[in-house]
Order: sequence, then C-alpha cells, then structure tokens
Amino acid sequence: MIASASYARYILFVQFVDLSHVIRDGMLTYPGLPAPVVADHLSREAAEQIYGPGITFQIGLVTLCTNTGTYLDVPFHRFADGHDLAGLDLARVAAVPAVCLDRRGETTIDLSADELRGTAGHAVLIRTDHSRNFGQPAYFDKHPHLSAGAAKTLAQADVACVGIDSLNIDSTDGGERPVHTTLLGSGIPIIEHLRDLARLPPQGFSFTAVPPKIEGAGTFTVRAFATIDD
Repeated sequence: MIASASYARYILFVQFVDLSHVIRDGMLTYPGLPAPVVADHLSREAAEQIYGPGITFQIGLVTLCTNTGTYLDVPFHRFADGHDLAGLDLARVAAVPAVCLDRRGETTIDLSADELRGTAGHAVLIRTDHSRNFGQPAYFDKHPHLSAGAAKTLAQADVACVGIDSLNIDSTDGGERPVHTTLLGSGIPIIEHLRDLARLPPQGFSFTAVPPKIEGAGTFTVRAFATIDD
C-alpha cells in the first residue's frame, strides 16, 4: 500500500507527453523506404491449437526499416567509424533536461548562440508543426530544416541531443547533409519525425527517446516523450 500510495502521489504531479508517431502496417515515413509489415507470428486461433481451447497468446512479427516513424540517429548512421546504437550513452537521451524552440513559419532555420545559451547537456527540440502533415503528401514537400550554421551553433553549445518535428533535420534538395554531418560528427544524437511539440513549454521539462541496444545499426525507432513536473 505504501508503494501504491507513493506512485499515486507521483503521477499527480507529473505529466507525460507522447511525442512519437504511431507505427502502423503499411505506413510511409520517408519516400523510397519500405513500409513496415505488422503481422502475427502466432495468431490467437493458432495458439488454441497449442495451449487448448480458450487459452490464447499473440506473438507478433514486425518487419521494418530502421527509419520508421519517430526515430533516432547515432554517429554510425553517417560515419563508418562512429558508434552504433549499442554504444549510445543513455545520458544523452534519457530524462534529459530540455528546451523547445518555436520556429514555426521558417523553412531554413538558423539558431544563434544567444538563444542556445545555457543549453549545454540539454535536449533541444525544434517545433515547426510540420508534423501535422505526417502521412500526407504535403509532409514530403518543402519541409522545415536546420541550416548548416545552426548545426555548428548547436555543436558549439554542447547540447545533449537535437530533435525536430519534420521530415528531415537537413534540407533534401541535394545530397549533402551538413546538419547530420556536424551533429553526428560531434556525437550528438538526432531525433526526427517528432510530433505534438505544441504541447510542450519552452523549458522546464525533460526528454526521453531511447532505442533498442542493437549492434551494427545507426538508426532506429524510438518512443519519444517529455516529462513535465507540474
């Protein structure tokens, strides 16, 4: 009873804000990448044949590209000698103090040293509201992104990680990816395809986006969320 009472008091003063897109069978996250397949390995009907009438279990089988839904990039995504998901420091992505910068209406987003003052060790989330187009053709057209200069400013500020509620943190007009190159080259994880950043305050919350511990992978889906202490 003591543990239950303590937990009840805790949740009264904490708000969790889910910042991830739902992954559904056949959904499209990024043009040219395969859609996920969500299916049964063991269906409930088949389970009854094993365990007996009325005793059912479901074992799922999910096949997905690592760049599906809301996902996180680590240095191996960009650099062959960068660390993979198994080498990710949880201090960068778990219960990290965070700020949310409102940059709605901008396509190429610049960031100044002044607005990043005091963000060392913080998650910096960039709100564009482009996520409202997720799952629609408009999501892939003229998406907001950071400038190369913004990436350098973030790296110089020594932030913990950077997230954006858009198709890509870089421009996709050409093949160059200066934001990925600068941030991942500095060991700063990137989280793309966030959502619901409008529900966050400018500061005073923490951010979590933890992927599975997979060797040889530089990107994977995460359940990203904010924790706000009321």
